[in-house]
Amino acid sequence: MSGGNFKLPWTGREESMSSTTSVNSGPAVQHVGFVRRILRDTEIDSRIVGMVIALAVIWIGFDLAGYYFTGRALFLTPRNLWNLLVQSSSISIMAAGMVLIIVMRHIDLSVGSILGFVAVVMAWLQVYGLPSYFPPGSPWVWIISTIIGLGLGTLIGMFHGTLVAYTGIPSFIVTLSGLMAWRGAAFKVASGETIAPLDPNYSLIGGGPYGAIGANWSWVLGVGACVAIVLSILHGRTQRKRFKFPLRPMWAEIIVGTFLCAAVIGTVVLVNSYLWPIGVVRQYAAANGIKDDPASIQISHGFAIPVLIAIAVGIVMTFISTRTALGRYVYSIGGNPEAAELAGINTKQVTITAFAIMGFLAAVSAVIATARLNAAAIALGQFDELYVIAAAVIGGTSLAGGVGTVFGAFFGALIMQSIQTGMVLLGFDTPALQMTLGVVLSFAVWLDHLYRSRMQ
Repeated sequence: MSGGNFKLPWTGREESMSSTTSVNSGPAVQHVGFVRRILRDTEIDSRIVGMVIALAVIWIGFDLAGYYFTGRALFLTPRNLWNLLVQSSSISIMAAGMVLIIVMRHIDLSVGSILGFVAVVMAWLQVYGLPSYFPPGSPWVWIISTIIGLGLGTLIGMFHGTLVAYTGIPSFIVTLSGLMAWRGAAFKVASGETIAPLDPNYSLIGGGPYGAIGANWSWVLGVGACVAIVLSILHGRTQRKRFKFPLRPMWAEIIVGTFLCAAVIGTVVLVNSYLWPIGVVRQYAAANGIKDDPASIQISHGFAIPVLIAIAVGIVMTFISTRTALGRYVYSIGGNPEAAELAGINTKQVTITAFAIMGFLAAVSAVIATARLNAAAIALGQFDELYVIAAAVIGGTSLAGGVGTVFGAFFGALIMQSIQTGMVLLGFDTPALQMTLGVVLSFAVWLDHLYRSRMQ
């Protein structure tokens, strides 16, 4: 019996009989086997579980620290968590594009500068360039400026991708040059000044009391998302049966569906728990002729528009990366560039497309950033490239290429913003914050190295 080999049921790997004794000896090791079996049957990435646990520890830790130093909750409040989601939106959107770039074994250091340049161009068009061609208050001013900004970001990304694909210059150098060049171009367009104010309707894209969809529409969206989750699980089982793929156990499907729906409903409850400030309620009541006491009027924010944009980008980018030929090509190139080219993949075209998507998403973030500030400053987006790369890496995207998910990058952005927000609430200064974020990024890269070492 000592010379036989067999497969462990929860891993699928062959083990010798000599290793069987160590695997089954002791309750601790049996527990590890049980956890692995749960993860295998539910097909949940262990790194996602780790990020969920890390996020919970960060949130609870900062909240306990708030109680200790101030005697009240600072972090786990509807107001703070609502703002946390809004503040994470811009980085999350760009991190979704950065996943494709890093998976292909490239890097983009210019996204913050692209954001800043596109932002000042859109603001300049709204304030100086387009108003003379349209009547006062025309919505076409901000609509056209937004379209131009999105197109400009896409063209910049295509330009970077073309240089990387056809000149052989490393993406690090191309985008480092872009970091400096587009920041200088932003300064030139703005003449070193902040451009403001922007169109009031455009500013709604940035969130705020009026830049949210309210409680009722948030519930409609949440219920619709739960229905979509259930239908997606059922469709997945149908497709597996059709192509004779192994089915997940029904209990695993129920666990996954319940967890996702609970997360959605919990988020809806959270965003609806954050009520309009009393000052905004007074303004709203006066503008609409409401005679009731403002203190008795409770209006929920609901989902903010930047959060909805980020969710939409996450869904689309996940679909692109997992359900399209482009996504398959990106991961194939990241896994083995030479083999991908020999297989007939147009690696140059895929590279240009990935960088164009990155530029477009940087422009989307520029729209959100300028709308939130109701202005465009030349420093807008500064250091964002570091936060975006850190979010992707913390979210499980391997710097060695070939591995990464958009969902993980969103978690990484939320973790980064949670640490930043928590430290600000506790009164830490900027140097301490930057050092902490640097340590977190290094730790994430180390964990990625350990994970890849175990997978080899």
